[in-house]
Amino acid sequence: MSQHHDEPQSPIKTPKQLILAVIFAFLVPIFAIALLVRNVGTNPRDGAGTNAMGEQAVAERLRPVGQVLIKLEGGPLKTGEQVFQAQCSACHAAGLLGAPKFGDAAAWGPRLGQGFAALVNSALKGKGNMGPQGGGDHSDLEIARAVAHMANAGGGKFEEPKAPEGAASAAN
Repeated sequence: MSQHHDEPQSPIKTPKQLILAVIFAFLVPIFAIALLVRNVGTNPRDGAGTNAMGEQAVAERLRPVGQVLIKLEGGPLKTGEQVFQAQCSACHAAGLLGAPKFGDAAAWGPRLGQGFAALVNSALKGKGNMGPQGGGDHSDLEIARAVAHMANAGGGKFEEPKAPEGAASAAN
């Protein structure tokens, strides 16, 4: 019986294949190391979750829940028309959310019967879909002037409130 030994088979059969195998044996690990260094490096990267300990992120987390806004009164009083244009016209110009439309005598009629003080109170404290207007960008006096402007356009005969005497002389 003769024993026949198989020669080991190699995938590399030519010198050209040997040279390519040696080159790839060096290049593949170098490429893998370069990718690891790039992605695992210590330099900060932009992206989701990477700025959790940044100064701005920490300051935002430590920011107080509420803030106090101090509004200094002063300067010239705005007219009722100016306040209406700035604050009230968003709803009252088109009659949105049940607001009486500017100049609509039928809608303003029942409200005018309540009197000027009740109208101003509704504007300052809110009524129905209208939120309170007091304490906002305009003083209570300016809101009252806007109420007079709207009510008069709807058939009312209210005089626009004037600044108190002490405030008028302090402004001058």
